[in-house]
This record gives sequence, C-alpha cells and structure tokens, in this order.
Amino acid sequence: MFGLFVFVSAALSVLAEDSSLFYRTLFNQLVLGLVGGGIAFYLSSRIEYKIWKRYALGFFIVSLLATLLVFIPGLGFEHGGARRWLNLGPISFQPAELLKLGFVIYWAAWLSWVKTKVTSMKWGLLPFIVLSAITAGILLLQPDTGTVLVILLAGGIMFFVAGAKWRDIAILLVLGLVGFGALIAVRPYVLDRVTTFLDPTHDPLGSSYQIQQSLIAVGSGKIVGRGYGQSVQKFNYLPEPAGDSVFAVMSEELGFIGAIVLLLLILGFVLRGYRIAQSSRTMFGTYVVVGLVTLIVSQSFLNIGSALGVLPLTGLPLIFVSQGGTALLFALFEVGIIVNISKYRKL
Repeated sequence: MFGLFVFVSAALSVLAEDSSLFYRTLFNQLVLGLVGGGIAFYLSSRIEYKIWKRYALGFFIVSLLATLLVFIPGLGFEHGGARRWLNLGPISFQPAELLKLGFVIYWAAWLSWVKTKVTSMKWGLLPFIVLSAITAGILLLQPDTGTVLVILLAGGIMFFVAGAKWRDIAILLVLGLVGFGALIAVRPYVLDRVTTFLDPTHDPLGSSYQIQQSLIAVGSGKIVGRGYGQSVQKFNYLPEPAGDSVFAVMSEELGFIGAIVLLLLILGFVLRGYRIAQSSRTMFGTYVVVGLVTLIVSQSFLNIGSALGVLPLTGLPLIFVSQGGTALLFALFEVGIIVNISKYRKL
C-alpha cells in the first residue's frame, strides 16, 4: 500500500505529458498488478507448495518458451531499445518475470533432489552453470542484463545455502567476472553504465544525465521532503519517474524519513522471509523461499542503489513501488508461495 501511495504521485508526471498514457499506465498497474496480483497471491497461498516441485521442470520449460515469444514479430514489442514485452491488447506482459520464478522453482527442486551430492561438481556446479547459461542466453538477447544479474544472484545464494563448497563459489565468481568483462566488450551500453557509475559527472547531458537528476531529487528532499505530490524533478527532468526513478521521486517528496521507512519495510520482509526459510519442514521449501526473497529484495536494492549512485544503472523496477504491472503481479504471486510454505513451518 505504501508503494501504491508513492506510485500514484510519481505517475502524475505522465499525466502532465499525455493523459491517455497516464490512464493506460494506471490501468496496467492497478488491474494487472494490484487486482491480478491480489488474485494470484490468494491462489498461490492456497496451493500446497510441494506441487511446484512435482511440475518444476515443465514449469521451467514453459517459462523459457514464453520468454522466447518476445522475438515473434507482432507479438513482442520493443521499448527503450529492448525487446522484453508481449502485447496482449490493453495490457503488456513481461515474460522474464515468469522465467525468474521458473528458474527458482526448478533450481530448488534440483537442489532438494541431489541433497548432499551438491558438493560434487557433477551434481552441483555444472548443473548450475548449464541452467544459468540457458537462462542468461535468452535474456541477454532481449537484452535484459539486470534480470540476468538478479537470477544469478538468487541461484548463487540458493546454491550456497544448499552447501556448495567455497571452491565452487570462487569458480562462479571468476566466471561471473569473465562474463561481465565479455559483456562490456560486446555491449557498449553496459560500458557506458559502468563508466557513469565510476564517474557520475563525465557526461552530464548524456549517459550521466539520469544519475545527476536523481541525486538532485534525493538531495532536494532533505529530512522530511517537499511534501507528497510536490516533486519538481519528476516533471521533465527525471527519466521514467514512475519507473526507474521512482525512489528519487519518493525521496524528494518524503525525504530521508520516507526513504528510511521504505528501507525498514524491505528489511522486515527480508528477515521474515529468511526466518520462514529457516523453519521450513522441507529443504525444497527452504530453497524456494531463499530464492524468491532474494529475487525480490536484490531487485529492489539494485534499483535503490542505482538511484543513489552507489551501483550502476540496471533498469530494474523497485518491487511493490514502481511502474510494472507484471512485476507486481509476480511479486505478489511469489509472496503467496512464501505464505503457503510458512503454513507448514516447524513450530
């Protein structure tokens, strides 16, 4: 509800430019995200979580195929240089959100099946590399580097919780650095974001523009903010104020206090989620909760970090707050799964 409160104010910037786009944005967020997400939350909280393990492979394959649909002309469409969405009439759908869930469920099922064999390269490290390569390959074609990052982070933490050896973690870190270096070499926009992160002032009217305007907005909020709805930066200054820049808008309007409230809410979600994972009666339940909580929280912190200039820009939404009906729907669906797992936890 706090996120909806912030989103409506940030979305007013769209109304000032295009009223029809504002109502489409609001419709997508409220109908697909909030109403659809509420229904998804109810259903997933009622379905016994063990069923997901039974159909994990099929669900993962379906999520891969759904993500590939964005490359079909007329069905997938491009926005901001990326082809990540499906056009479904009055709403747009981002299948990468389904892929994130499919990855976590299948990887959790695999880890719970191999059990202690996860320490061997054959049953632990190699399957993770293969699974990650398939998932990342499809997403990088869109391109969607941010989603690749959060999926690999969630999968890596699940692997660590399952008992991976430090040797395997070290290998993954080295492979990650090599892969990131290769990505910088072939994707100029990634290099631009890294350069902007290292020197936010190097191109204030180009690649550094967003972080410059974001920092102005955050700083303008001071302790208590300008007041709800009173942001100046969201009008004609911040790119995508209801999306990538929503944290900056919130900080300008609600100040340091509002930002701390949001961070405390996220922290509470993390602690409660990992507590549920710790008390799950099955290892599958533990891995699923760890993966889903990490997905949601890492994505949120990457968004906030990029708004503050402490992390490179990723283009990821701030879950429960920023524009993205598909992201909100799947976040609520995932929380429903976590709630269901909590019903069967150890007392």
